[in-house]
Amino acid sequence: MAVSLDLAFVRSQFPAFKEPSLADQAFFDNAGGSYACQAVIDHLNQYYRETKLQPYHLHPAAQKAGAQMDLAYQRLASYLNVKTSEVHLGPSSSQNTYVLAQAFGKILKAGDEIIVTNQDHEANIGVWRALEARGIVIKEWQVDAQTGSLDIGELEALFTKRTKLLAFTHCSNIVAEINPVAEICARAKAAGVATVVDGVSFAGHGLPDVDALGADIYLFSLYKAYGTHLGVMVIRDAMADKLGNQAHYFNKAYRQKWFVPAGPDHAQVAASRGVLDYFDALHDHHFETTDSTTEKAQRVRGLLHDAEQVLLSKLLSFVNQHPKLSLLGPSDPAKRAATVSIIPKGQTSQELAQKLVDQGIICGAGHFYAVRLLDAMGVDANTGVVRLSFVHYTSAEEIDQLIQALEYSL
Repeated sequence: MAVSLDLAFVRSQFPAFKEPSLADQAFFDNAGGSYACQAVIDHLNQYYRETKLQPYHLHPAAQKAGAQMDLAYQRLASYLNVKTSEVHLGPSSSQNTYVLAQAFGKILKAGDEIIVTNQDHEANIGVWRALEARGIVIKEWQVDAQTGSLDIGELEALFTKRTKLLAFTHCSNIVAEINPVAEICARAKAAGVATVVDGVSFAGHGLPDVDALGADIYLFSLYKAYGTHLGVMVIRDAMADKLGNQAHYFNKAYRQKWFVPAGPDHAQVAASRGVLDYFDALHDHHFETTDSTTEKAQRVRGLLHDAEQVLLSKLLSFVNQHPKLSLLGPSDPAKRAATVSIIPKGQTSQELAQKLVDQGIICGAGHFYAVRLLDAMGVDANTGVVRLSFVHYTSAEEIDQLIQALEYSL
């Protein structure tokens, strides 16, 4: 029997829903950053009060600080189904991809090829394109101009013996279509091509089983998944060994420092385990206990997905039938995440977004760093789209509030 999400329990775990200044404001800008759960806030508060000092040093408070950080890496790894040594926490996903590009730039040779898409956020495109200055050949896996979709059948033709890397997104932050990551990674692996997958727009809807996806590198932003403002980067050990240490030479013995040359934000790293505390609580509230974290993560992922799909279907139904709205991406909710980008007729995206904000709808308008995608689809990036994004803590009443606001504003 399917388990229904207990929304009252969920919202009780997020202080933002008790905040008077946010009362009656419906949050539809989750793709830009989700609310932080109570467990994360508690851990962050505790760290700053009790252990705000250099971790891992001799004092018991320093030892406690280091232990909290270690636990965060371990718990994230367990939920993502990878080794603890493969989890790296940097300042942001944009910074993480920059470090990655510098690392690849040291091992690639002039004439080697990297495939990027024009569907991605610029953070997973621009850093690789910049390597053209070093003689690296950049190929573009292009979207369909009408749908914004990537055709996996067109990928094979881009592979050659010189192709070393494929960078693509799990889920676009504009068209929101969920790409078949496992199949794409399998094809790349068969061609001897490494993969970097941007999961920023996917992970907030349920942390993925990275091992099952088969990606060599998987990235997402923790602050878009109920946590602190950090970028999570999974680099499988074999790939990390090829890239080598990017930090101070004397830190070579510490794998989790290799790809964070700026050094970790101790408090935020320690507090990030609060996301897993929340997922544990969510699981135990809805399901029988299990010792398998992989099973737990799978159950939570399904719970979040099912809750969002019901609401997404209702919103898409409204958008699809409205004569003054154009939807970007698939109209089938089963093919996309709960991020809905629309273009209004008769007014700019900014004008519509302002009208929605005036009615208590928290949303945004713009290109959202997907300029190349909008250009490919013939959308003026200067005005961009209205992006309405939600997650499992969104209520049916808030979807109704959004629809009513749209009806009034169009």
